[in-house]
Formats: sequence, C-alpha cells, structure tokens
Amino acid sequence: MQKQQKSPIAVKLPEDERQRLGRLAEIRKRSPHWLAREAISQYLDREEAVERFKQETLARWEEYRQTGKTVPNDVVMDWLDSWGTKKESKPPV
Repeated sequence: MQKQQKSPIAVKLPEDERQRLGRLAEIRKRSPHWLAREAISQYLDREEAVERFKQETLARWEEYRQTGKTVPNDVVMDWLDSWGTKKESKPPV
C-alpha cells in the first residue's frame, strides 16, 4: 500500500477547546494531533455520506418528475410487513 503524502494544516481553536482536546488526549493515551485527525476524518466521512444521500434523493426526485413512476404505499407497506417473517418478500420495483 502506498503512503499518502501528508501536508500540515493550521487550525485555530478557542483555548477551552484546546484544553478539552488535551485532556481527552491524555485520557485516551493519544496525541491531540491524532484526535484532531480522527475527528476530521470522521466528520468528512459523515458529511460525504450526507451529501451522497442528498444527491441520490435529488436524482430520484428528478427521475420521478420525468417519468411519474412511483411505488404505491400499500405495496411498500406489504413489503415492510414481510420483514423478519418466513415469507419475506423482495423489495418492490
């Protein structure tokens, strides 16, 4: 596996947040730097997932606007009611 090139970035934190980061780093036996990198990584993962969901939703909405195709509520409810039963059905198309 090829290592990614890393470059520094400065983040200005209020003093109380810097102290909180330091205390948590001590408790977790990690460096404040490690905790900050982890927090940023988790934030990016979460926000990228939100953005993917948003884009998928907009694409689905546009497809509906163009085609008018939907799945009736009763069909969806029947499918959901089958979850966890021996006769679990496939998702409606």
